[in-house]
Amino acid sequence: MSTSAKSTPKPRTKSKTAASAAKAAASAKTPKSAAPAEAPLSALDGATPVAAKRAEAAVVESPKSVIMGPVMRRKQLVDAVVERSGTKKKIAKPVVEAALYVLAEALADNRELALPPLGRVKIRKERKLANARILTIKLRQSLGADKAKPEDMGEEGKGDSD
Repeated sequence: MSTSAKSTPKPRTKSKTAASAAKAAASAKTPKSAAPAEAPLSALDGATPVAAKRAEAAVVESPKSVIMGPVMRRKQLVDAVVERSGTKKKIAKPVVEAALYVLAEALADNRELALPPLGRVKIRKERKLANARILTIKLRQSLGADKAKPEDMGEEGKGDSD
């Protein structure tokens, strides 16, 4: 058993180990103008550190800014469908309105939509207000969506209904 409960800490002295002594001796023999074998990690001594190996520059594509065009309203959508399909306006208007209501109901049910050539629609965020709901959606379109414009919609949509 020891006689004293507390031992006093010993003062630390700087002692060189064999490895650090050999390193100090080697640096004393080399002139300061010679380049060191390894690049210093920091410039504590005031000298400029050796430049690290530079990475190759790579081109990174950033998202392109989108310039908003004019807003397409329901009337313009109906007119575009009539022009594209060749049907009469009185036939196309209820079909377009029904399609819009079906889409709105699907979004209200938080459903994902896969509607080529429009694309895949996913709801990312939802915020409910007193009289509205704000949805942040992700729309993914394939690059071939512009090519998917049919020149003629076929003969089944044209003409009068029975």
